[in-house]
Amino acid sequence: MLNLQGFEVNENQKTCLDNYFFMKEEIKAYNNVLELIGNTPLVKLNKVTENLEGNFYAKVEAFNPGHSTKDRIAIYIIEEAERQGILSPGDTIIETTSGNTGFSIAMVSIIKGYNCILAVSSKSSRDKIDMLRSMGAKVYVCPAHVSADDERSYYMVAKRLHEETKGSVYINQYFNQLNVDAHYKSTGPEIWEQTNGKITHLIACSGTGGTISGTAKFLKEKNPNIKILGVDAFGSVLKKYHETKEFDANEIYPYRIEGLGKNLIPTATDFELIDKFIKVTDEESAHATREIAKTEGLFVGYTSGAVLQAIRQYAEEGEFDANSNVIAIFPDHGSRYMSKVFSDDWMNEQGFFDSVNLEEAQKIEFIK
Repeated sequence: MLNLQGFEVNENQKTCLDNYFFMKEEIKAYNNVLELIGNTPLVKLNKVTENLEGNFYAKVEAFNPGHSTKDRIAIYIIEEAERQGILSPGDTIIETTSGNTGFSIAMVSIIKGYNCILAVSSKSSRDKIDMLRSMGAKVYVCPAHVSADDERSYYMVAKRLHEETKGSVYINQYFNQLNVDAHYKSTGPEIWEQTNGKITHLIACSGTGGTISGTAKFLKEKNPNIKILGVDAFGSVLKKYHETKEFDANEIYPYRIEGLGKNLIPTATDFELIDKFIKVTDEESAHATREIAKTEGLFVGYTSGAVLQAIRQYAEEGEFDANSNVIAIFPDHGSRYMSKVFSDDWMNEQGFFDSVNLEEAQKIEFIK
């Protein structure tokens, strides 16, 4: 005889009661994928930073349901538009994107009942473009290496589509303060809580600037001594603008990293909150991306490799010491770069392989 919640029962009765209590419990499930956005984990980096002073942790944004940090701004901006009565079911959301924001907007649009039109840079990987179409978005692929005011640029194409499409809302993440607010209200507080306030440095890529600016704003309010370290690309204007407040078109030339750097100055970037910028190369960032996968088991995207490369360059400049707690934002998932940095053919076509690492990459045996 067993005592179960004050009752005397035999084994058969216990089984029946167990089933009854199980059925009485509510099913623990999320209502939809949007409830999974945010609260991404911090993961300690070990091998890729083992020769550097300090403690290094990655904020792995690939754990969002849309596999990138852009889920945060998509849900925040769209729900704010709903609160203001700007969006109603059946309306159309239009946006410029290198891929990740578009995927997140498409995902939110599916759940909330909106149409989605995206103007995408031709620099975006084929994987990203295919993913956008698979999520039901109408996609316009625009040439990457034209000026921002060229009618073919994805900025101008999105603007034209907005003007032509009745009942549409143009997110315009580069110039939307809500992009910053989304990270101020989510990414910043999460990092502060996860580190128990012990963060000393934040390092993040800057494209639209929303991630680094919003996160920095929250963290600086908590502790103004936290260093905010930006990552820029060669071929982008951000680093020089940060240092001189001058837009220099001579800085602009084609580069390969998606979602990093800009050929214009986004108002979503608060340069006053960023202490320093450093530029990274396409090639070193590509190898760093592959290294993260092979040594840390984290399958992350091209900009995450750029962040790792920047960490190493900042370390060479003496930015960190043994007491540093460095949080690096890894923005997205590696699956979006299978045709690029994780493709040996692509790496070889870019001239990123020398004889040593080409041989290492091609350690594949085919059984006949």
